Amino acid sequence: MKLQSAARLANARPGHAMHKALRLPAIVLAAAMASALLPAATGTAHAAAAQQKTQVPGYYRMMIGQLEVTALYDGYIDLDPKILKYTSAREVQSLLARMFVESTPGMQTAVNAYLINTGRSLVLVDTGAAACFGPTLGRIGDNLRAAGYAPEQVDAVLLTHLHGDHACGLAPNGQPAFPNATVHVDKADADYWLSEANAAAAPKEAQGLFAMARAAVAPYQAANRFHTFNGGNGTEPIPGVRALPAYGHTPGHSGYLLTSGKESLLLWGDIIHSHAVQFRRPQVAIEFDTDSHAAVITRKRILADAAKGKLWVGGAHLPFPGLGHVRRDTAGYTWVPAEYGPIRTDR
Repeated sequence: MKLQSAARLANARPGHAMHKALRLPAIVLAAAMASALLPAATGTAHAAAAQQKTQVPGYYRMMIGQLEVTALYDGYIDLDPKILKYTSAREVQSLLARMFVESTPGMQTAVNAYLINTGRSLVLVDTGAAACFGPTLGRIGDNLRAAGYAPEQVDAVLLTHLHGDHACGLAPNGQPAFPNATVHVDKADADYWLSEANAAAAPKEAQGLFAMARAAVAPYQAANRFHTFNGGNGTEPIPGVRALPAYGHTPGHSGYLLTSGKESLLLWGDIIHSHAVQFRRPQVAIEFDTDSHAAVITRKRILADAAKGKLWVGGAHLPFPGLGHVRRDTAGYTWVPAEYGPIRTDR
């Protein structure tokens, strides 16, 4: 019965069986080709992209009223937590852990500078370390250019103090990095750090700091572009920028206050070295202070003033870009960093 049905099917559609027989090898061939191509097609996918492991240029821009402020990143240095004074190692580690700050091989600490375009002049506050403290620092010039400016455009440099991580960028390789700028610093700082007698009397490990300061300012002194001012509230080293005494960290350590419209920015230099520790414990000092007792008094005063006045703050050793506000709370102070965003013109 089955054979008869098959015969009838073949007779009813002559050539059908032959068509299937001819078509089958083509299907098999196509499948075979697809199978052969599949590994090749899969193999054409891109290899895993290599990790770049480099950071974007270190600058951040915001407006304070009509002032354009550009934070410039010089790099970082790892600081040993043991250099923090008037506290215990246990408390330091607890405060670092609270803010997820690693302490091995040291506390990563930023070095920042600030470029202010007033619309009339270009002012740089601090200049970074150049090559004075190793290869992780010395990026101010590159990042200033990345931010759209040239060192030759800087009209004035205001130094918060003459430590090498703030002043060495003035003259890498002995040549002025900002050839058209005048340099300004508090007279008390200049008198201290540029004195050969003070250098000779200093402990051996500190003598290098005096040498760095002298080398940094020498080309500007030779060109009559180095000026000092007598610190005090109301002193304006350049028009529109007020110097605020912040003595203690160094004899002439100064902050700079700029105001435009309803907003003010305090560039406070080295008021804070460890954000995780010193906002919570302003009484903690650091070994770099020339007068630690005075530095603590100054820190407490400036934190209180910044919080009460709701000032914008720029800190040389706060996490980049180091711009934000200080808020007082029951446990001390809290750092409130600036929120990344565009330059807004609608508020």
